[in-house]
This record gives sequence, structure tokens and C-alpha cells, in this order.
Amino acid sequence: MLLHLGSIKTLVISSADLAEDFLKTHDLSFANRPQVKASRIILYDGKDLAFAPYGEYWKQVRKICVIHLLSSKKVKSMAPIREEELALLMKRIASAASENGKVSITNLLNSFTVGLACRAVLGFSIERVGLTYEMIRKNSSFLAEISVEDYCPRLRWIDRMIGLEGKLKRHFKCWDDLLERVIREKLSSFGEEDESKDVAFIDVLLKGTDTLLTREHIKATLEVIIAASAETTFVVLDWTMIELVRHPEVMRKLQDEIRGVIIEEERAITEEHLSRMVYLKAVIKEILRLHPPAPLLLPRESVEDCRILQGRHEVPKGTRVLINVWAIGRDPENWEMPEEFRPERFLNGDIDYKGSHFQFIPFGAGRRICPGIHFAVATIDVALANLLCFFDWRLPDGVRAEDLNMNEDDGIGAPRKQQLELLPIPAQIPR
Repeated sequence: MLLHLGSIKTLVISSADLAEDFLKTHDLSFANRPQVKASRIILYDGKDLAFAPYGEYWKQVRKICVIHLLSSKKVKSMAPIREEELALLMKRIASAASENGKVSITNLLNSFTVGLACRAVLGFSIERVGLTYEMIRKNSSFLAEISVEDYCPRLRWIDRMIGLEGKLKRHFKCWDDLLERVIREKLSSFGEEDESKDVAFIDVLLKGTDTLLTREHIKATLEVIIAASAETTFVVLDWTMIELVRHPEVMRKLQDEIRGVIIEEERAITEEHLSRMVYLKAVIKEILRLHPPAPLLLPRESVEDCRILQGRHEVPKGTRVLINVWAIGRDPENWEMPEEFRPERFLNGDIDYKGSHFQFIPFGAGRRICPGIHFAVATIDVALANLLCFFDWRLPDGVRAEDLNMNEDDGIGAPRKQQLELLPIPAQIPR
């Protein structure tokens, strides 16, 4: 679909074949990001990993992020941090369960994912950092919001008149103040004996991994990594919990698998158990198909004139491209009964989410595929396994599964609009 939004041509791609043409065959031609108002203001003029223009700077920053935070090896080394933050989450749930009270699983997952991001990226607890999920949600909302200037530069005054520019600048100041305070605290602690035991990503950046990075580059990188990692994991976990309470037969089957793995030892599930949980992997894939954490991915922009579909159509330089992975994941050409929640579809076959199967690209594909796949999936796996192993979950009295609000909120991640409240019941696991 071709849209003319102001002076900008925008293509919306909703088929797997076309997505492969853009993200594989002509990936280099569409590897750039458009420089939009929100990223310019709240992400330090697009100096971050997600929105930086394609080029040498982006390649170097991506390399630093992958090596020191997002690689499979580095993610595995952070297992103790995940387990500590998960223990806090389970303790909060157990406290509510002991009082026969309901919990906002949405709020609890918010705190868990933001807390984990703070520990992994900054090396400090969420309380010490003072970061709230609301700040992360605003990032997502602002970056998805249409600015008049982005499509009609001469009409920038409208953004000022309606207050958008002021909102962006105030939000940027909140992030900048927070990151500056954390950086100053980190710098003052270097060399001290009581320095944090966590070797965090910020330490690598501040100790001069690359002279390419200025203070603004570091802040931009920290901000986008924290926000993206927290929102991605939260959105997937929250959608998973609501789909499971809407499909209790799937929840029971998943709980049977998880509890069967640790039947001999009643303790927290560690990441060593996860390789035996085949149905868990299928459930998570089905959630990613139906509720991808970025339904339109991040926009791309052509860096040159390009002919697609074996040369039959020309895409001019400067055209913006949105890949509708939400629609691709529900395309009946690729999926049987695509609107149904059926994890079993992933039990037979080798379809994965790493960018090689274009009917299923929740994290994107090509050069600008999400580099945080390992971080997100490792967190989702172990969190979901623990939540479902040690608690049974049901809706509060008077609430029916068919009445649950499944509407999506605004923002890049499209989280659910309404909080999910559930009753946690401590599970009796046979030993």
C-alpha cells in the first residue's frame, strides 16, 4: 500500500514475499531510518542505536551493544541478575496470594522488566535509579506519534501550537536529568572498593570502549536500550498472561510441562531447565505471531532509487517503508486459522523469529533486525516458566474471560490498553 503523507511517500508492506524483497533482497537500500522530530529531540538528535542513520557510527554502536550486552554469551552471563529480579517478583506475588488478594499482573510485570533493565544496563536497582515505566511508555508513544513537521516541514509551527514540541522537550529533560545523575554517580565510584558488584553496560561505555562515543552518544544509547528492552519483554509477558487466562486448556498443558521438569525439586526454575520446555517455546512463538512487540517495526527509508519485485516497480529515494508484521503474522496465505491462539502450530517445524522466515518476523530482519532478541527471549522464557510453575491463575469473581479488554494502546510496542488483574493461587507441586 502506498500512502502520500504530506510530502513523504510511505509504503506499508503486509505480505511475507514483499517483506523479504525489502528486508533481504534490497536490505542495504532500505537500511536507513527517517530522522523524525521525536527521535531528534528525545534521543539526542538520533544518536541512539535504534534511530541512528545507517553508516559507520551505527555499525560501531551496534557492535559495542552486541558484544557487551546483547550477545548470547553475555545474556547467559546475566542469568544471576534475571534470577534475583525474578525472585523479587515472585515474592510480591506470594505476598498477595497469602492474603487471598488479586494482583495487577500488568503493574508487577512493569516493575520487573524495568528493574531488570536498570540492573543490566546501569548496574543499579530501579529504586536507586528512580526510573518509572511511565517514562518508557512515553518514549514509545512519542516515537509513534505523527508530527506535522515530519511530513510537512513548513508547518512545524503547528507542532508548537498544539504543544507537541514542548512535551517532547520536557520528556527529554526527564531522561537527561536521570541519565546525567547516574553517569555522575558512576564516574565518582570508579576505583572505589564499594563499587557495584554488577559489571553493567554503562561501565563499559564510560570506561572508554570507543573514542567515538561522546556523553550524548552514551546517553542516547543507554536510553534506547533501557526503554526497548523493558517494553519488549513487558509487552510479550503481559499479552501472554491474558491469552493464557482466555485459553485455560493451553495454560494447563503448559503448566503440566513446566512442573514435570522440576517435579523432584520445589524451587525456582533456572535457565538450565528451559531447554526441556518445548511447549513453552511454542506458546511464546504464538504470542509473538499474534502480538508482535513492534507491530509495524521501526520505519525504514530508502537511501537510493530501487527497483523491487524483480525490477517491476521503482521505489524512489527517500521513500519510507513500514513492515506490518502484525498483518503478516495473521495472513491466511501463511497460517491456518490465523486468528486462533494455537501454540501447537509451532510444535512441528523449524520456523523461528530470527529473521529468516519472513512469514514470522516479530523482531524484524536484515541489517536492522532487533539486536536484543537474546536478551528479550531469555527474560520471557524464565519469567513465564516461574509464573506458571508456582502459581495457578484465575480471574477475579464476576470477571469472564470473554469480557477481557483486548484493545491495544498507542505506541511502538502496542501494549494492552487495560490493566490485567488476576488471583494468584500457590500451586501444589507433587514431589
